[in-house]
Amino acid sequence: MQNEIKNWKTSDIPQRNSGLAVITGSTEGVGYEDALALSSSGWNVVMMGRDAQKGAESIAKIHQINPKAKVSFEKIDLADLSSIKAFASRMNSKGQAINLLINNAGVMTPPKRLETADGFELQFGTNHIGHFALTAQLLPLLQKSPGARVVTVSSVANRAGAINFDDLQSKSSYNPMKAYSQSKLANLMFALELQRQSEKHGWGITSMAAHPGVSRTKLLITGAGRWSGPGIMRTFLPFLFQPPAQGALPTLYAATSPDAKGGVYYGPNKMGETRGFPSIAKIPTQAKDLKAAVKLWEISQELAKVEF
Repeated sequence: MQNEIKNWKTSDIPQRNSGLAVITGSTEGVGYEDALALSSSGWNVVMMGRDAQKGAESIAKIHQINPKAKVSFEKIDLADLSSIKAFASRMNSKGQAINLLINNAGVMTPPKRLETADGFELQFGTNHIGHFALTAQLLPLLQKSPGARVVTVSSVANRAGAINFDDLQSKSSYNPMKAYSQSKLANLMFALELQRQSEKHGWGITSMAAHPGVSRTKLLITGAGRWSGPGIMRTFLPFLFQPPAQGALPTLYAATSPDAKGGVYYGPNKMGETRGFPSIAKIPTQAKDLKAAVKLWEISQELAKVEF
């Protein structure tokens, strides 16, 4: 199964002349590459981020490469439930079916414990709760599109992750990498549980997860800081990292390939899934705990103030 996907590239994305794709954190890095590839294949892409100026610059960059690209920008702060709600109600009032949602935005390892607008630990609150809330609120628009897909981006860091139900918000002790790994494990567990819930309730949505391996993005530097371990590696050992365009491939494969399957996790195929072409990624044991997945789902609904 592992080697069935043969060196899949963006040129393998099926061309289309319609379809709405919504991508969080898409003004730079892997998310930008997703937006570029999809808009070049005929998708209508909504790029999302906190910074409208960055959004405008990213759209201009895409239009330089492809003047016909259908791209727009929507402001959203995934660390603020009211911002997510406002975005979702704007989308719902337009009523246009969403064919694809890519939950890509992420915060990585701030050295000090920070909180979202709603009092969640920043990484858990943004990476997991923010995307959980967004997906729930866009569900009616996803259901309008037969075969809609939701791709949630996780990370190789999930292998070291554990869901600490006694201290989800890292209040009693904060370790940047531990909190990040927990949030990325939560992303994977959410993607797998969303597929199970969709099958159970007949939502008709295909949910899968993907990870970019180890990619050269600003996430590593802005998170832990330039002179942290990851920052130093990123600056002085660039050959360890693949370019964001390569890192985007597993997500794009999950999002567009007719062969991609719900409930599957995709990642790069070489060097312990750190680089390479899309392949089926290994799901860590802790992500297969069905009881924990349901518990996380229920707690997340309460925290995000949403119901699927």
